[in-house]
Order: sequence, then C-alpha cells, then structure tokens
Amino acid sequence: MKAGIHPENFRVVAFKDMSNDDVFLTKSAADTKETLEVDGVEYPLIKLEISRSSHPFYTGKAKLVDTAGRIDKFKNKYAKFKK
Repeated sequence: MKAGIHPENFRVVAFKDMSNDDVFLTKSAADTKETLEVDGVEYPLIKLEISRSSHPFYTGKAKLVDTAGRIDKFKNKYAKFKK
C-alpha cells in the first residue's frame, strides 16, 4: 500500500439513524461537532437519514412493483403512435 494516503484521525464514532433512532458504533474519520453518550461513554455523532436498520433492501420490507401492469399501461398509451 502507498504510505501517507490513509487518514490518521480515525476514531470510534456513533452513527444514528434518524428514521428509527438506531445507533451503532464504528471507526470513522468524518468530522462532526455533535456527541452522543452510549453506555456511559461519549462518542462523536454522525446522523444518517437511512442505514442498514431502516433500508428496505436490508429489512425485507421492500414494496413490490407491478412491472407487468406498468408495461401494459405504457404499451396501451403509446399504441396509437405505432404505424
């Protein structure tokens, strides 16, 4: 690996999913001014809009889309232009 390309200021950071208030700890070099106390220890806080605990792909609550119906609707709409 190349020397000097990795950040030196990585530390344990609390990431908080704002949609469901899930908090997880991991290492990061991201800058933040906010902090959060987890289990009596104060960590820098990074707020997330969506994470693995709320994303439909990971939760299995993905909305199924009726693609066959959408294709038929499209074909019917533009069939009048076909000659």
